[in-house]
Amino acid sequence: HVQLVESGGGLVQAGESLRLSCKTSGYTAGRYCMGWFRQAPGKEREGVAGFDVGRRTPYYVDSVKGRFTISQDHARNTLILEIDSLAPEDTAMYYCAASRRSTVSPWSFSVSYDYWGQGTQVTVS
Repeated sequence: HVQLVESGGGLVQAGESLRLSCKTSGYTAGRYCMGWFRQAPGKEREGVAGFDVGRRTPYYVDSVKGRFTISQDHARNTLILEIDSLAPEDTAMYYCAASRRSTVSPWSFSVSYDYWGQGTQVTVS
């Protein structure tokens, strides 16, 4: 049984940083593609960062390039999203997603992933 549990969200001021974590169980984080999505009130869920294990490549949506960094902690079976220079437009629920494949395309589509966490709220004032 695969479980994804996000943590690390919170209320922060613009310009600050956060480190989101997605702890997995029943799943090997370093073997398959994983990603981070976010959904703001009244907006569609969007992919913000993904990691393609097969291509060994991280992907980012243009609006977060240079500020978001996706990585994996293999020892803890955890997906990480480090966010710098937070802005009010980053306010959203952030979700971790996991695939059963080592390569997905497109990485930013929800349908490319098979498992989802419950989300962690990020609010930037």
